[in-house]
Amino acid sequence: MENDRPDNLIVNKTIELSLQIIDFCDVLTVQNKKVVSNQLLRSGTSVGANVWEAQSAESRADFIHKMKIAAKEADESEYWLILCNKAKSYPNCPEILLEIKTIQKILSKIISSSKNN
Repeated sequence: MENDRPDNLIVNKTIELSLQIIDFCDVLTVQNKKVVSNQLLRSGTSVGANVWEAQSAESRADFIHKMKIAAKEADESEYWLILCNKAKSYPNCPEILLEIKTIQKILSKIISSSKNN
């Protein structure tokens, strides 16, 4: 995959997450699970959009703010993915859930280290 920011781990991970979310939401839509699909698509792709936008932040405070929004969107996405994994009539997505948790840890470290610098 060609990236505009090849050395940026969190940007690359969130792009990959967005692609996984899009594919999973396509499956949900085909199965007529449109409400959850729409919610997950919005929050899941918003993680990467906010991380991407943070790369052009106007200040450290702006960067931290955008990364916090990305973290909140990741939390919401985790919620929708947990529902999918627990609901009997929904497809499971353990690999995406694992990726969300990894991204949440990375975002937490970025936010924490950005506050301390």
